Amino acid sequence: MSRVGKAPISLPAGVTCDIAGREVNVAGPKGKLSITVPEGVKVGKDGSTVKVEIDRSLRLKERDFSARHGLARSLIAGMVEGVSRGYERKLEMMGAGFRPTIKGTQLSLTLGFSHPVAFDLPEGVKVAAVKIETGGRSEERHLITLTGCNQAELGELAAKIRKVRTADVYKGKGIRYEGEFIKKKPGKAAATATAGTGGK
Repeated sequence: MSRVGKAPISLPAGVTCDIAGREVNVAGPKGKLSITVPEGVKVGKDGSTVKVEIDRSLRLKERDFSARHGLARSLIAGMVEGVSRGYERKLEMMGAGFRPTIKGTQLSLTLGFSHPVAFDLPEGVKVAAVKIETGGRSEERHLITLTGCNQAELGELAAKIRKVRTADVYKGKGIRYEGEFIKKKPGKAAATATAGTGGK
C-alpha cells in the first residue's frame, strides 16, 4: 500500500466532491475539475474527507497497486487544491520592444518576430501582465501571471509560452520562469578580448 495513497484528503469549506464509480468530480470557488481514477483504485467519501483505497478484486501486482494508489490520491488532492485556492505560474519577458498584450481571452506576445505570437487561453485560465521598471529600454521587462484551477493545464501553457523564445545565454533576452537562473556565456567581443590578453 502506498504511504501517499492512504493519507485522507480533507475538503475545505466550499468544496464539494461527487463520486460515481471511477469518476471523481470536484467543485469549488475557483472552478470545477473531474478525473477518472485508474483501475484498481476505489474512492470513497466520509463527510468532508475523501479516502482512496486499493481494489483488491483485480489481479494486479503489489507494485502496480501501490503506484496507482499514490497517483490517484495525488491527482485528487491537486484538484481539491486547485478549486479551493487555485494555482499560478509566472513568466518574465525581457528585451527591447518585447511586450505582452491581452485581448479578451487571448494573449499576444511581441518578441521581435515579423508578427506577434498569439495564445488562446483555455477556459478558466486568467492572465495578467505588468511592466517591471528597469534602468533603461534595453532592459525592458514584463511579468506575466497565469492563474487557474487546473495545475497540469496551467503548467503546459506556461511551458508553451516560454518555448516561443527561451531566454538566450548571452544577454538573457526572451522568456523565462520567474526566478529561473540563466547561466550566461561571454559574447564574441568578450571572448576575443580574453584571447588577445592570453586569457589573463
